[in-house]
Amino acid sequence: MTRRISRIATSAVLTLALAGCGVSLNQGPGGIGGNFGGLPTAGGQGSEAGFQNWVQSFRPRALAAGISAGTFDSAMAGAHYQPSIVALDRKQSEFTKPIWDYLDGAIGTRVATGRSKAAQYAGTLSAIESRYGVPREVVLAVWGMESNFGAGRGSTPIVPALATLAYDGRRGAFFAGELVSALRIIQSGDVDNAHMVGSWAGAMGHTQFMPSSFLSHAVDFNGDGRRDIWSDDPTDALASTASYLRQNGWRPGQSWGTEIVLPQGFDFNQAGKSVQHSGSQWAAMGVRTLSGAPVPSGSILAPAGSRGPAFLITENFRAILKYNASDSYALAVAYLGDAIAGRAGIQGSWPRGDRTLSNSEKAEIQRLLMAKGFDTGGVDGKLGSRSSEAIKAFQRARGVTPDGYADTRLLAMLRS
Repeated sequence: MTRRISRIATSAVLTLALAGCGVSLNQGPGGIGGNFGGLPTAGGQGSEAGFQNWVQSFRPRALAAGISAGTFDSAMAGAHYQPSIVALDRKQSEFTKPIWDYLDGAIGTRVATGRSKAAQYAGTLSAIESRYGVPREVVLAVWGMESNFGAGRGSTPIVPALATLAYDGRRGAFFAGELVSALRIIQSGDVDNAHMVGSWAGAMGHTQFMPSSFLSHAVDFNGDGRRDIWSDDPTDALASTASYLRQNGWRPGQSWGTEIVLPQGFDFNQAGKSVQHSGSQWAAMGVRTLSGAPVPSGSILAPAGSRGPAFLITENFRAILKYNASDSYALAVAYLGDAIAGRAGIQGSWPRGDRTLSNSEKAEIQRLLMAKGFDTGGVDGKLGSRSSEAIKAFQRARGVTPDGYADTRLLAMLRS
């Protein structure tokens, strides 16, 4: 999940960078209540003394948010500044995988294990599916993506990691809120401080929930009195994942979507998650499914532009995006789930010959678009929805197919 950080940011680039460490990026708000601004953060000069000063300044804020003095003092007693956590938070690769490489790695290595887990936990998954209406293969796919079916749950103590990140200050208020949420979990008795472990960024358990998302969505499915997502038994984690998806819009009996064939000369102004039509409207435009089944209602996603496969996504795909805001991640969950269930994979061809753009080249695209009057919402090297819409507007102005796809040809066009 995990619900990964709010998941920390909503950009696909950061999402993919963090997905490998078990941090989902759309897990809901950072913390639940509390005033965490104005604390004495590190300002790039972190130290143990500064960290302990932050802890003492934070204590009254946590108590005001409902944490008991006993819980706070016990959990924070062994907390120390961890510069390695800050280094991980700062680290960002100059290159990220293109979507086709990401999907190849995410799906291909997990299908056999997913099918094995489907058989091992068949009864549990049936009960979860019956209660929440989320198909077992989707729950299994999230589990596979988040922790490789429990093999990569993380072993970092959560409280000191979150405290370090809150003290660091880059996203201080967010992590301070998550720290209070973690303390609330300990205070509730779901887990003790020693066993609250996970990723360096605070995501926990089999399906990597951030603490605030745990408080909002975790369930005690096995009835032992605790919402336990940390133990070897994945029951509560899997049910909590289904609970999360259902509460975020999953519609029972509906698929996530389907691969489609676009007609010759398709108007790519109609593509994108912001454009929704009924299935009959799409069919009238010449859109058809590969399988020949009726076209569902929803939006068209073309992550590699006009030269790659296209998908008709429903509200259930959007529910997966609430778990992690990356289109690549959501497609990986969708197709890993399909593969576990024995359904066909992606049939269309990706533009595998395209050179991967570096983050600095993506930032250059944003700067050039902004200079030409096309608003990307800022320059950060992360080509999200605002950047995609700006690219489309530029492409329309230049009289080329407005598919929103960023590649070396687009960069050359912007530079000319």
